Amino acid sequence: MGVIAPAAELVVIEGAEFSMGSDRHYPEEAPAHPARVESFRMSRTPVTNREFAAFARATGYRSVAERPLDPEAFPGAPAENLQPGSMVFTGTPGPADLRHLSQWWAWVPGANWRRPVGPGSTIADRADHPVVHVAHEDAAAYAEWVGGRLPTEAEWELAARGGRHAASFTWGDDPEPADAHLANFWHGDFPWRARPGYGSTTPVGSFPPNDFGLYDMAGNVWEWTSDWYAAHNEAPGCCVPEVSSIEPGSAFEVPRKVVKGGSFLCADSYCQRYRPAARRGQAIDTGMSHVGFRVAFGEPT
Repeated sequence: MGVIAPAAELVVIEGAEFSMGSDRHYPEEAPAHPARVESFRMSRTPVTNREFAAFARATGYRSVAERPLDPEAFPGAPAENLQPGSMVFTGTPGPADLRHLSQWWAWVPGANWRRPVGPGSTIADRADHPVVHVAHEDAAAYAEWVGGRLPTEAEWELAARGGRHAASFTWGDDPEPADAHLANFWHGDFPWRARPGYGSTTPVGSFPPNDFGLYDMAGNVWEWTSDWYAAHNEAPGCCVPEVSSIEPGSAFEVPRKVVKGGSFLCADSYCQRYRPAARRGQAIDTGMSHVGFRVAFGEPT
């Protein structure tokens, strides 16, 4: 274990029973059901590049996206596809058929948390942005280093709701007003023309906190949880490439964990998942340019 997160950077989430999920939005969120969470603490913001860099310097840690790939784990894959890298979002030059994710997602060799859009890029001007391109084990390793863990899905959702247990959004039931700036989700024409100030990650805390004082619980980056993703009621497509949910240990497909909160890529016209109930399954070995995490402290429930 390395450092312990300062108390000022943590928020106490009091234990509660609440209605988890939603029957009003995407199928994978249903059914809404009662859930009970015991008290715990959560980091006020997602983990930043600055914080993850301190961890990497102190421990010599290499993220999954920085490590060579084992050809035996990917039989038949071309050699060029076995280079370390990650999935990078690149906006299209114009309107696109939203059924085809490959138009704006690409595997980029050399992309990782240090080089978020590939070789030649840097985080020098993104120190306070959420760290991205982190696989699940990268997030869990950092959390252990600071004396914490990844939150459960229920803990994350309770915290995101900020006491508004039945509300659609972190700020209430109504969508963001036209003259407000409540979260970093896609504003503009997806996936090619974002309004100024949107279309990429932003420094943590750039938008108002929820009623618990937690920042970026809506948008900016999806956040890893500790829960395995359940396959039932899953909707196809949208924000995360499709990978079948399976039991850990398969040699052919990769299991998934739940990610929560949506990201800067969530557009109302396409993927309105910057809500507390929203959930997706993310392949545990795949970092992306819109997936990060935050840390919980206390015994999981």
